Amino acid sequence: MEAHLQFLAKKKITLSFLIIAFLVFCFLILNKALNKDKTYSPIFQNEKATYLPNFNLPELFSSNEIVLSEIIKEREFSLINIWASWCVPCREENDLLKSLSNISSLQNIGINYKDKKKNSINFLNDYGNPFKYNLADYNGTESINLGAYGVPETFLINKNRKILLKIIGPIDNDHIKKIKEIIND
Repeated sequence: MEAHLQFLAKKKITLSFLIIAFLVFCFLILNKALNKDKTYSPIFQNEKATYLPNFNLPELFSSNEIVLSEIIKEREFSLINIWASWCVPCREENDLLKSLSNISSLQNIGINYKDKKKNSINFLNDYGNPFKYNLADYNGTESINLGAYGVPETFLINKNRKILLKIIGPIDNDHIKKIKEIIND
């Protein structure tokens, strides 16, 4: 009987150890996932991928078709910002985008993403319009083809359509400094 009790005690200890080891393992996996960098940016595999694809989108106010490559040639640099009226961080970065609109070598181009025209126009009226061009991507296809993961996202490109900087999420003062360094302003 005593041998049977010792066997049960050893079995309990072994089972307890296995449960604790499993819980520690689960904790370590969860901890690693929570602390992993959430920023993802594609690694360009070839030279073509570093250039902005050309596409046409309707202008938000007039619905005239705009060829992106044509308006990019107008200035040395263009800042393309993908935004939406329902995007809270887009509201927060709007003043910073307006501050960049005063730089003569830079033009701001807004691409409104999966939004209703009325809501987009109301947003620009309420918060101010930092864009020289306001394009509408009603179904989001061109923004996704551009490489956007969501809103807001911002691309700094030169007049040759080369992507110089991609910012995932809202721009901040550090991004403004980086943009100004790149364009030598």
